[in-house]
Amino acid sequence: MIAALYSGGKDSTLAIHRMWEQGKKVELLITIVSENKFSYMLQQVNVNWTELQAQAMGVKHVFYSTKGEKEKELVDIEEALKKYNVTELITGAVASKYQADRINNICGKLGITHYSPLWGMDPLEELEEISAKFNAIVTQVAAEGFDDSMLGARVDEKMIEKLQRLYQKYKVNMSFEGGEAESFVLDAPLFKNKISINKARKEWNGSVGAYIIEDAELQEK
Repeated sequence: MIAALYSGGKDSTLAIHRMWEQGKKVELLITIVSENKFSYMLQQVNVNWTELQAQAMGVKHVFYSTKGEKEKELVDIEEALKKYNVTELITGAVASKYQADRINNICGKLGITHYSPLWGMDPLEELEEISAKFNAIVTQVAAEGFDDSMLGARVDEKMIEKLQRLYQKYKVNMSFEGGEAESFVLDAPLFKNKISINKARKEWNGSVGAYIIEDAELQEK
C-alpha cells in the first residue's frame, strides 16, 4: 500500500504531486487528527476538510486519532501505518529534521520505504511552484511579523514577496517548517474538482491566528 501522511497543506500535497510525476501514485491518504493543537509533528487547522481534498483527487482517505502528546504521538502514527498495511510512505517534510528523523525511524522499524521528495528543497523554489500550479491559502500564522491579513490569503507572488521581507527581517522559515504558518490546498493539478469555501472565519489574538473553514464544497474546474 502506497500511502501519504496528509495534512491538506502545501507540502504534503506537493509531495504527492512530485511522486505522481515519477509514476508513484498514492493509494491512501492518512490524516492524523491530534487532540493537541500544538503538536510538534502534526498540522491541525482544517484537517477535517482533507476528506474533500481526497475526493477531489479520487484517492481513499482515512482519519486516525491521537492525543498528540510529544513523542507518544509517534506510537499512534506507527500504529496507523501498521493498521493500513503501508509498505511505501510519502511525506512532505522540507527541512524539519525533528519530523524527518522520527518518520524515518518509524519506517525503518516497520520496513516501510519512505519518500520525502521535497527534502532540502529551496523554500523560494517551493513557494514559486505552489504559486504557479496550486491554489493554496494560509490558514494559520504564529511567528513574529506575520499578521491577520495573511489568514485566508493565497500563496501567490504577492505573498512570496511578503515572506521574503519577513525572512530578511526576522529570519523566519519561508516553508513554514518552524511552525510559522500552516496552509490548505484548494486546487492542484491532481484535483479533478476544486474546493470552494462557502463560509470561514478568522481567529486572531494579536500574535497568533487561524483561518477556520466552516463550510466548503467541490466544484467543477
